[in-house]
Amino acid sequence: MIQRTLSIIKPDAVRAGNAGKIIADIEKELKIVSLKRLHLTKAQAGAFYAVHAEKPFYQELVEFMTSGPIIVMCLEGEDAIVRYRTLMGATNPEKAAEGTLRKKYAASVSENAVHGSDAPETAAVEVPFFFSTCELI
Repeated sequence: MIQRTLSIIKPDAVRAGNAGKIIADIEKELKIVSLKRLHLTKAQAGAFYAVHAEKPFYQELVEFMTSGPIIVMCLEGEDAIVRYRTLMGATNPEKAAEGTLRKKYAASVSENAVHGSDAPETAAVEVPFFFSTCELI
């Protein structure tokens, strides 16, 4: 089944100059439907991560995601969500499989280079958070 999913290249990976390499790795697996670079405000990051608002790491996450520019992409392909999550690798880069984005580009569990939607229902909320219908070419 053809799916769409959200990808975020997080501030740590952008800051480290790894965005181009990550995009190149993604393009080997999935189609990039739309892409943009932006700098989230605290209100935007808070709204995006609202599902985690009651968790102890929420404020740290908002601070991190507003610490610099990010690159957001809508990806498309056969089973895109599972395929992208496999490409991302485990949240902890020490436990991530060789060749995954997090193994190659993440510094730690909290600075883990990339984000991806975890389910079709999540993607259905996350993609339109960043992209209007006319931006999804």
